[in-house]
Amino acid sequence: MSFLLTATAVVPAVGAIATAAVPAAKKSAAKWTALLFSAATLVLAAVVLGRFDTGGPRYQLTESHSWIKAFGVRYEVGVDGIGVTLIALTALLIPFVIGAAWHDADALEDTRLGRRWRPTQGFFALILLVEAMVIISFAATDVFLFYIFFEAMLIPMYFLIGGFGDRSGGNTEQEAAKQRSYAAVKFLLYNLLGGLVMLAAVIGLYAVTADQIGGTFSLQEILSARQAGKLDLSGAGEKAIFLGFFFAFAVKAPLWPLHTWLPNAMGESTAPVAVLITAVVDKVGTFAMLRWCLQLFPEASKWAAPVVLVLAVISIIYGALLAVGQKDIKRLVAYASISHFGFIILGIFAMTSQGQSGATLYMVNHGISTAALMLVAGFLISRRGSRLIADFGGVQKVAPMLAGTFLIGGLATLSLPGLAPFVSEFLVLVGTFSRYPALGIVATVGIVLAALYVLVLYQRTMTGPVKAEVEGMHDLKVRELAVVAPLIALLLFLGFYPKPVIDVINPAVNQTLSDVHKKDPKPAVEAVHTKGGAR
Repeated sequence: MSFLLTATAVVPAVGAIATAAVPAAKKSAAKWTALLFSAATLVLAAVVLGRFDTGGPRYQLTESHSWIKAFGVRYEVGVDGIGVTLIALTALLIPFVIGAAWHDADALEDTRLGRRWRPTQGFFALILLVEAMVIISFAATDVFLFYIFFEAMLIPMYFLIGGFGDRSGGNTEQEAAKQRSYAAVKFLLYNLLGGLVMLAAVIGLYAVTADQIGGTFSLQEILSARQAGKLDLSGAGEKAIFLGFFFAFAVKAPLWPLHTWLPNAMGESTAPVAVLITAVVDKVGTFAMLRWCLQLFPEASKWAAPVVLVLAVISIIYGALLAVGQKDIKRLVAYASISHFGFIILGIFAMTSQGQSGATLYMVNHGISTAALMLVAGFLISRRGSRLIADFGGVQKVAPMLAGTFLIGGLATLSLPGLAPFVSEFLVLVGTFSRYPALGIVATVGIVLAALYVLVLYQRTMTGPVKAEVEGMHDLKVRELAVVAPLIALLLFLGFYPKPVIDVINPAVNQTLSDVHKKDPKPAVEAVHTKGGAR
């Protein structure tokens, strides 16, 4: 039994406590404490990734302890190739989030009336707490354990959006505060609704297992019992429970029409918190579709696939169209992310090896590309004090490095060949087209629209005459370059050589396809054989 996964989640949780306990006057100490704990988590995640054997058992580094024995609840964790990759992504991004957010809480420091509160300590502690909960969510192999952390992460995210959000959203601080509050409450209510529906489904799953095998929440026990013929989850009951799980994950992902909380949440968050939402937290939703929906409810997943695929294509086109019309930089990235999540869900439910490999790789690449674009956008917005596209112009003439990194992040978002997202998007489309050619063709429209909204955004903000308010804008600082440069390097590396990630995720993808009894469709055109040989 290994305690490595638990340690990887415990370290940021301990870091959150240590950061919150730093004395109020020592803001820099709190920042460095959070950064050091996030770096330690990254080291542990690298060890987890290094210890993972792609040719070994499906779930590795497992750990299982009795928790609530009367209800069959266990603290049970383990990772397959998909989970270990997303844990590595989470641990990788958090140090960059913290580095980019270095001064985001400084403006909230207040010593009036002799009272000293600690927004800097609280802000960075909440980020580490979210990291710990997300890592456990990716590692959990007990349904109840997963549900607890799937819901618990909403609380720190609520405070990060509402209490530490963007101050440039309204004409006055009071107006901006109302917008932040609205976004935070909407985020919480949407996700709580999804969680409540999932709770009913979790109870339903336990009732079924209790009736047939004595009651368990363990993924591996459920799969083993079903394979041995001791557990029957088929029929209307399976479909109802599947819908409860899928609804919660579709809200988190988010999938059209359950997406409307995301533009508000990302728009009213600081740029690093917006990255935390879409590059880290939202991945729990798409990951859970692969781990829980397809593995626990294979027949129901196949039954629902046509409808889910249509919703995914709508998300792709709808998100891209709304991104084209946005006036707010952060809301544009939010709608672009809705489109990208549509591609991920399309790949998952196409149920082909190329589609699911592409979807998993897309989760990684979208996390890196969105982090690069949004963090540079945050640097841009903080300099101008506005997130409206119309308030910029000619930035590339006064801040060429800022403009250059913004361009690379944008080109990655539109999946330019040579940058990481291209490979994953290509795999998703190939995998979808091989089984659902009509949906694959429609989905490609999203690529054209992505080129439109990204290039228009760059043109309006970075090119043309230099606006008076932009003339004194300074270029990227050393800290900012240290945040952005590694992300751009990763986009280039994975764009030309994605094999290391694909080799890790492919065995898990093949096992998931086996769970749903799906094989890749045969080519529609077969070779023609003649007497003289094959043609």
